[in-house]
Amino acid sequence: MDPRQDSLKQWLLTIAADYALKPESLEVASADASFRRYFRVQCDDQRQTFVVMDAPAPQEDVRPFVSVARLFGSAGMTTPNIYEENLAQGFLLLEDFGSHTYLDVLRDHTPAEQRIPTASALYREAGKALQSIQLASRGDVLAPYDARRLRDEMELWPHWYIDKHKRKTLSDAQRQVIDEAFDCIVAQCLAQAQVYVHRDFHSRNLMLLAGDRNPGVLDFQDAVLGPITYDLVSLWRDAYIAWDEEVQLDGLIRWWEAAKKMGLPVAADFPEFWRQFEWMGLQRHLKILGIFARLYYRDGKDRYLADLPVVLSYVLPVLMRYQELGALADLVIEWLES
Repeated sequence: MDPRQDSLKQWLLTIAADYALKPESLEVASADASFRRYFRVQCDDQRQTFVVMDAPAPQEDVRPFVSVARLFGSAGMTTPNIYEENLAQGFLLLEDFGSHTYLDVLRDHTPAEQRIPTASALYREAGKALQSIQLASRGDVLAPYDARRLRDEMELWPHWYIDKHKRKTLSDAQRQVIDEAFDCIVAQCLAQAQVYVHRDFHSRNLMLLAGDRNPGVLDFQDAVLGPITYDLVSLWRDAYIAWDEEVQLDGLIRWWEAAKKMGLPVAADFPEFWRQFEWMGLQRHLKILGIFARLYYRDGKDRYLADLPVVLSYVLPVLMRYQELGALADLVIEWLES
């Protein structure tokens, strides 16, 4: 029994004639870490398909998806066309970007010797898509990625990862070390130029498309106005696929040089830009450790636990590289060894 899916089929029946839809062909396309689900529906001639989003209230709200799709699409990023909306029920009829994510292409279809050249080409296109929305940034459109939100996200790490996953009880002194590190991280993030931020610009949300539309971008509904390096962290220090630091450096130098020529507000020299990238990455990766643990302990989704080692591989080198984070690095090393 799936009352939501039954309601979805009933809604599709009301619009079926306009798009030659076959509601009985509805099948699951994907599900993500939220309550949203995606279905694929065929047309009568079976040569075209659409994707249908199911975003149940009160857990989800499709309105941010609709507004950001149009905002980013008008700036030049390839977001799915929205053909029909049922805001009350949380249903959308969307353009189908297919099923080839960047992650699928790089993991399954690329010979080992071609992975880096293929990734460089794909990520270059993704970087251009980011630059297009950053150039369109305005300060009065999206919610700010402010100090409270940045810190609240990092709090997921001590609560869900340290307490629930590692089963460590923090002493007052340890909590003070974390608080002081969080203060430094937030200050570093807010000191960066603020632009439109997708917030999950990674290999599972970037779809391989034909022609000059690549990449197709998904999962942008949580977009904010935030630090200019945030989406680059999502892209190059992805929780699902890791690249050597020299590959990251090469891609980021090329992106930074192009961004400077476009007039984007990047740091004047690359070492400073790299430092901003690393501090921003620390905020994101501490949050992700907490989110992945929460997905398991609260939501019963265990597949994200396998991605924890990749995320940890990003965290510790940054903690050890910057003097202000030395005390937190000592704590993390202690927890990893116990």
